[in-house]
Amino acid sequence: MTTRVSDLPEALVRKRMAEMIETCRQTNTKPSVLKLARQLGLSNTTFRRRFPDIAQELGALRSAPADPADGPTTHDRLIARNAKLRRRNQELTSDLALAIAQLQQLALTNERLRESLESASKITNIHGKRTPR
Repeated sequence: MTTRVSDLPEALVRKRMAEMIETCRQTNTKPSVLKLARQLGLSNTTFRRRFPDIAQELGALRSAPADPADGPTTHDRLIARNAKLRRRNQELTSDLALAIAQLQQLALTNERLRESLESASKITNIHGKRTPR
């Protein structure tokens, strides 16, 4: 239960509301009636009963969409960063698959060249073929 607070002048409440709204803009958060009521030492219900117009204004501010002129929010930046990382991951995965295919091709070419060299010079690979004793 909150302590009994004498009647607050509406001018003081509006001043605190303006300060809270400015703070919320700087921290990229939304203002709330509960936050303002706690700053003034009132319960949420008491605040809404005493200052219904101010509560309604704060409700409208809270439900209003974010102003795009403020720039991207933290959430928007995280979404963009995740999308960028996913694209980069796909690029690297395809680059890796291409590198593996090229290594396989080089290994096959190397084996063919080695066989051609051995047949041309009549040399046998000691490690590949074993002769019975």
